[in-house]
Amino acid sequence: MENKGKYYLTTAIAYTSGKPHIGNVYEIVLADAIARFKRLEGYDVWFQTGTDEHGQKNELKAAAAGVTPKEYVDKVAAVIKGQFDLMDVSYDYFIRTTDGYHEKEVQKIFKKLYDQGDIYKGAYEGLYCTDCESFFTESQLVDGKCPDCGREVHPAQEEAYFFRMSKYAQRLIDHINSHPEFIQPVSRKNEMMNNFLLPGLQDLCVSRTSFSWGIPVEFDPKHVVYVWLDALTNYITGIGYHCGGQSEEKMGALWPADLHLIGKDIIRFHTIYWPIFLMALGLPLPRQVFGHPWLLMGGGKMSKSKGNTIYADQLVEVFGVDAVRYFVLHEMPYDNDGNLTWELVTERTNTDLANVLGNLVNRTISMSNKYFGGVVSDAHAEEAVDGELKAVVTACRDKAAEKMASLRVADAISEIFTLFKRCNKYIDETMPWALAKDEAKLPRLQTVLYNLVDSICVGASLLQPFMPGTCGKIFAQLCAKPRVWEELDKTGLYPSGSKVTEKPEILFARLDMEEVLQKAQALMEAAKPAPAIEVEPQLDEKVDFDTFCKSDFRAVKVKACEAVKKSDKLLRFILDDGTGVDRQILSGIHKWYQPEDLVGKTLIAIVNLPPRKMMGLESCGMLISAVHKEKGEEALHLLMVDDAIPAGAKLC
Repeated sequence: MENKGKYYLTTAIAYTSGKPHIGNVYEIVLADAIARFKRLEGYDVWFQTGTDEHGQKNELKAAAAGVTPKEYVDKVAAVIKGQFDLMDVSYDYFIRTTDGYHEKEVQKIFKKLYDQGDIYKGAYEGLYCTDCESFFTESQLVDGKCPDCGREVHPAQEEAYFFRMSKYAQRLIDHINSHPEFIQPVSRKNEMMNNFLLPGLQDLCVSRTSFSWGIPVEFDPKHVVYVWLDALTNYITGIGYHCGGQSEEKMGALWPADLHLIGKDIIRFHTIYWPIFLMALGLPLPRQVFGHPWLLMGGGKMSKSKGNTIYADQLVEVFGVDAVRYFVLHEMPYDNDGNLTWELVTERTNTDLANVLGNLVNRTISMSNKYFGGVVSDAHAEEAVDGELKAVVTACRDKAAEKMASLRVADAISEIFTLFKRCNKYIDETMPWALAKDEAKLPRLQTVLYNLVDSICVGASLLQPFMPGTCGKIFAQLCAKPRVWEELDKTGLYPSGSKVTEKPEILFARLDMEEVLQKAQALMEAAKPAPAIEVEPQLDEKVDFDTFCKSDFRAVKVKACEAVKKSDKLLRFILDDGTGVDRQILSGIHKWYQPEDLVGKTLIAIVNLPPRKMMGLESCGMLISAVHKEKGEEALHLLMVDDAIPAGAKLC
């Protein structure tokens, strides 16, 4: 097999603030498909991913969890890696920005850039987004919020080191103009040029002093290196870059990267800041940065606050690894956001995977066993329709490769499924069940089944990068090996006389929509975190029985309820307490209840407290409530009882 040289592919490293949802995991699956296809083509691939672990957000989350930042990120990094491994991702290296060698190189890089005048000390005042760990000007905000994540920003001021971005801006503009393939899709390139580069770059803050969870600036340790200078350099530290020294052989062999695969929300950091850092270090720029679109949930961006987050392991539990891989790879447009719902994955699994692929493999193996004891032989009883099938099969490799060359992964998969659909049509055209009825036509039947098995081998070899587990099962059932690149534009390579498995495994069973949705609902409910409820500790001081009996608790009916003017808290209750005289009680519960919702309810009040004035009104008693804290917020619930209890009934 011809070695076509190196191919260095990276993903953005995942931020260790929590478990990644399927929209995050989509990127690593996309990168894996690209890496596997490049290996199939004959490239020597290095596929690197990892975790981004420093920053203020992680420091705050660790404090909230009562652990050290390192303990916190260790735990989350393991969760992230587990999600990647679950999806059968074939990365070559998983880097963590808390790795000792990475931290040392970042310190050296910072010092080099400072010594050569690219970094200087100053002070920063601006609007800061904690989640994105980025400063913005007022004009950069969208509806007053962070332009990247849409969350709140807050004013911040601190001493900081800055990078002179303007020094390299024109050089970067020239590079982008002379290398049209550098930023893809083109819409991302236009966004960066028009919104950031052409209006003029501001100097970039590259250190922080308001938190400590980061890589210390070696010569000024009260500063930690800004997360983006720390994170972005993983692409070179992970392959052996040594700043100011002799880099490892791998660095020389792999750099520049062939592809940085990232989400469209961080395109600015990878196409402006990162190239300028590289220019300052005297290193060549990556060949291409591809900003893929988002995978949306039901048309909206996934977020825990919206309650529309789906995780890879939840989908895998219902559909299996390869069905999930297939969906996220096949359903994502090249330049626009894709959409995921439980219903859509079910439909695609049934139509493409069960009906087209699974049914084809199962029928072919079953007919081979039924008619020839599983032996597949080429009797060379050819007809014109065979040539039509073979034309589709032999053209598939180059059509898929053409789509993959421009990272149109969904289109490449469609080309492969065109092959499988043509095989199904070939079965309908040749009608093997009819051929089997005439002994004179058995050679023709042998040829038909041979052509099907041979064609499936080509299709499964091309499908391997996208659905590796499924294709492994196909080859096991056909008792065949995957084909190398040079064989994939040819037919007739399946060894005649080979025997397929006796009992074909169903690759994808058809799914019942209602059952899927019920299981999905159960998984989503089980994944919801238990509410963080805090209750007041019980009092140690004992109260004697006679003292308790002096408190007169009565059932009361709410006749009327209204908000007290000029008060945000108080509600005024008119109550029937069974005496025939209305009782007025004021209660500071307006935060939790609207007055109209309480009319007619039966509550509990203590009625023998001395009256007291509140906002100029007399309150004769107190309503009984239960209070606690839920997720850090105070919660209150009025004690409501059965309406069958009459007004004035005494609690005892």
